[in-house]
Amino acid sequence: MNRLAGRIRRFDRRHPLTWDLHLTAFFVVAALIDASGGWRNVTLNAAVPVWLVVSMSLGFSVPLLWRRSHPVAVLLVMLPFALVNSWSGAHLQASFLQLVIVCNIALRLPLRTLAGSVTLALVPLVLGATRYPEDSWSQQFMPAMNSLAVAALLGLAIRSRQEYTAALVERARRLEVERDQQAQLAAAAERTRIAREMHDIIGHNLSVITGLADGGSYAARKNPQRATEALEAIGTTSRQALAELRRLLDVLRETPTAELAPQPALADLDHLVDGVRAAGLPVRMTVHGHTDALAAGQQLTIYRVVQEALTNTLKHAHRVDRSGEPTRADVSVSSAPDGVTVVITDSAATGTEHRNEPVTGRGIAGMRERAALYDGTLEAGPSPHPADGWRVRLHLPSTHLPGPPKDTPVTAVTAAKGTADQ
Repeated sequence: MNRLAGRIRRFDRRHPLTWDLHLTAFFVVAALIDASGGWRNVTLNAAVPVWLVVSMSLGFSVPLLWRRSHPVAVLLVMLPFALVNSWSGAHLQASFLQLVIVCNIALRLPLRTLAGSVTLALVPLVLGATRYPEDSWSQQFMPAMNSLAVAALLGLAIRSRQEYTAALVERARRLEVERDQQAQLAAAAERTRIAREMHDIIGHNLSVITGLADGGSYAARKNPQRATEALEAIGTTSRQALAELRRLLDVLRETPTAELAPQPALADLDHLVDGVRAAGLPVRMTVHGHTDALAAGQQLTIYRVVQEALTNTLKHAHRVDRSGEPTRADVSVSSAPDGVTVVITDSAATGTEHRNEPVTGRGIAGMRERAALYDGTLEAGPSPHPADGWRVRLHLPSTHLPGPPKDTPVTAVTAAKGTADQ
């Protein structure tokens, strides 16, 4: 039954005029059959002329063709025939076709229009009950009024269900749109994160490899042993970069096959600094305060910022400072009650050449994005102290930092090492 009703509704939506013509033709035929003699079984006045009965039958049935487009106008067209039907006492069965119009008004028009239409349809009934008071109030008026009420309620029920179904369809559509938008935002965020990680990995390791290659080429003529060490360091750094890239790219596969490895943390800073030193850049690193309790994401942020800053320094490592000494770098990590602060300075090009270079590339933007994840701030530019050259300063506020555990010293210093062996 539901399948048949669904087919009828679909046919009605695709061919409304065809459906209306068939429905109107059916009721016209039914009304004329009743006018051929059946109306005499319920009439109060059998002397009504046949031509008047036929006219009223057509007046009640033919206007049904426009019941959906102009229901109020159709009801007004039927009103004179309804008045004649009640006044003459014919009581044609075709008069009940007004219920179809009332139902359509309830289905499509405001409640105020429905109330006026029901009142208008009651006028002929009152007229008929007044002219034939013997049994019209109980046998004609009350049943007809109840029929009008049922028709109006039926139209309102169908309308309410249609509106509810339309609301569900619209809600489903909005949810699909929101789902697609969220998927697009998530994909964009993931692409940004992957691009940032690849930039950190490739940029840093290629800068180290470039420094090692330049140093090895310079030392090949005078110290073959140092050139061999540089080539071995290039191989080690390249393999490390390939391994990190393989782990990152395997995340994009539907079935990851790479072995999982933890993200870099503060404990890996020594290894990072050793690699930069091997590339020929003297680095001094100092750690103050308690940093072991930092969250993994905060440690990764600090690690990547230090990595990016030292990578940028390596790009300028061929330059010398004002004193004629090779470029050097200092890394300071300090934990305090108000947060953790990381400062990376270098002496590369303390003059105007370095100061005039843009600081809005992907590396600086990536560092600022990482800092913003923890409501932190990042500054990159010439140091306030001219002798220090370029400075990158990261600060993560204490609102995102866990407190140090009890009975743990709050100050620890990791001594700088290895500047003399560069």
